[in-house]
Amino acid sequence: MKRFHIALAVADLDASIADYSARLGQPPQAVVAGTYAMWRTDLLNFSINQQPEHAGKLRHVGFEDDEARGFSSDADVNGIAWEHFSAVAQDLRIISTYGVPVRTVPTEDELIRN
Repeated sequence: MKRFHIALAVADLDASIADYSARLGQPPQAVVAGTYAMWRTDLLNFSINQQPEHAGKLRHVGFEDDEARGFSSDADVNGIAWEHFSAVAQDLRIISTYGVPVRTVPTEDELIRN
């Protein structure tokens, strides 16, 4: 599966989680309190990062791709950062950058174990 990825800076993480959860029709898949949240829908990988000084600004775009090997990033002709990554690579990057997230939606592995 390939999902389009968009990352935004927000002023208030909790208010943004409530707003985007309503807009996307589901809670975020992962939340790192006070700093980061990420949703995975069928078509979209959407993340927000609390950065009040940059609120409302695009951080980067890209693709989550099951066929991707690891994580890569480059800039397009307009200077916009594009990332390409697998879900596992993104999860590892979240942990190394923000800390261990609380998963609000169980993963397939968690559902199988339970």
